Amino acid sequence: MPGFARRIRLAALASALALPLVAAAPGAAHATTATIKRSLQNLLLFPVDFALSPYVATRTVYNQWRASDDTDAVKIAYPLPGVAWAISVNMGASVLRGVAGALEFFPGLVLIPFDTDLDPLYNLAEDNNALWDSGEEGFARARIGVDYIAPSEF
Repeated sequence: MPGFARRIRLAALASALALPLVAAAPGAAHATTATIKRSLQNLLLFPVDFALSPYVATRTVYNQWRASDDTDAVKIAYPLPGVAWAISVNMGASVLRGVAGALEFFPGLVLIPFDTDLDPLYNLAEDNNALWDSGEEGFARARIGVDYIAPSEF
């Protein structure tokens, strides 16, 4: 009989410890995966942005050059250094997209069971123009060939 009394005491103790946890549990789970989706999107697509940087940057410089009302001297002198600068900035920004994705990955995993989201650490990939955008619908939004040089769409 001593074993039976011990089991009863353990069951009563476990019930007493578990009761506050059950009472404090939320009624409905509203998990969000927005942070982890954004993190994975940034981690997977920053190499594509990096590879497309020469095309995207040259296209942006050309479009800005055509739209400008500068003098002929500026229009002649601008393209070469402008393209070199734009390519380097676009490549650097795409690497920052990957770093932001890595930094958001673990918080995104932790936030999955909670009804909360982490503000983007680097939202240029979300706000700027891109060569291809999957749109807002679906599992996750994919933006490829993001133009980090041109003005953002706010």
